Amino acid sequence: MEKLSNINTVKEILHKHGFTFSKALGQNFLINPSVCPRMAMECGVDENSGVIEVGPGIGVLTNELAKRAKKVIAVELDKRLLPVLEETLGEYENVKVINEDVMKLDLNKLIEEEFEGMNVCVCANLPYYITSPIVMRLLEEKLNVSSITVMVQKEAAQRICANVGTRQCGAVTAAVWYYSEPELLFNVSSGSFMPAPKVDSAVIRLNIRKEPPVSVKSEEVFFKTIKAAFSQRRKNIANSLSGGLSVGKQEIISVLEDCGIPASKRAEELTLENLGKIADRLCDIII
Repeated sequence: MEKLSNINTVKEILHKHGFTFSKALGQNFLINPSVCPRMAMECGVDENSGVIEVGPGIGVLTNELAKRAKKVIAVELDKRLLPVLEETLGEYENVKVINEDVMKLDLNKLIEEEFEGMNVCVCANLPYYITSPIVMRLLEEKLNVSSITVMVQKEAAQRICANVGTRQCGAVTAAVWYYSEPELLFNVSSGSFMPAPKVDSAVIRLNIRKEPPVSVKSEEVFFKTIKAAFSQRRKNIANSLSGGLSVGKQEIISVLEDCGIPASKRAEELTLENLGKIADRLCDIII
């Protein structure tokens, strides 16, 4: 359906179906006509590709993906939007809408059943309130996808794409870099949405790595180490790890000395290699 980025068309469709926006679900629909075509292009989809879209809303981005992809699976939590999507996506035979919670859906099974022989990517405009949990779920599941292109709050985008070992780095940043190579593609103003949020957004692409940049003995311990390291950002790494992992401070200091890392450093100063070395030394202590 054309003109889905026209605010009057959107209002007319939503009124027709008696739809009202849910603050709890963080619903902000794109109405900027230039954003979705660019997202669809930047995510790398082509006529041989399959796409998983999370939270299609009224289908503005879905339309653009459907024009370019072999198949699109749109996962929508809000069942009130199903009749809206039936109207806005009715012309596309290569689109399937699933009324599910992406946090509970078996995504590996979905990819296996729906995208046989296709290169698969994820493309979505994510609700601000659940950005990190969705991004981490998509990465942790180790899905057979080439990339994840998402629109998120601008501040979150900058944090996710920051380099590990810099001030903006956090636990999510380090985890994202372990699984992928993130890129900040372009910014999107708050006026591009209806209703307009109070902050600007940005589109990022996570290019999935075939192999992680560091080799660790236990991914479980590695991510526990990352979480603990960044749990108390103002404290030095010795205090953060001791408190976060419930390990004696002197024992942590000994581990850090073995790794050649000063106990006075903060988590934001550490590289993935540093964190990997610490985690490997901690395996014998916390497993």
